[in-house]
Amino acid sequence: MAKAIKKYEQEKVERIMFRVPKGEKARIQAHAASRGESTNAFIYRAINETIQREGETGQNHD
Repeated sequence: MAKAIKKYEQEKVERIMFRVPKGEKARIQAHAASRGESTNAFIYRAINETIQREGETGQNHD
């Protein structure tokens, strides 16, 4: 099982290290849980919503 997971991760996912100030990790985890999401799903959704809102180039369209 662990071998299959490792193979899947090598082929299908990439990792990004995400650092936050002390105390923020718990706040982010609590918010994600309150929405029924994993922390990873919440961060991924937040990033995608920001990219969609700002456009792929990262420029604000105010």
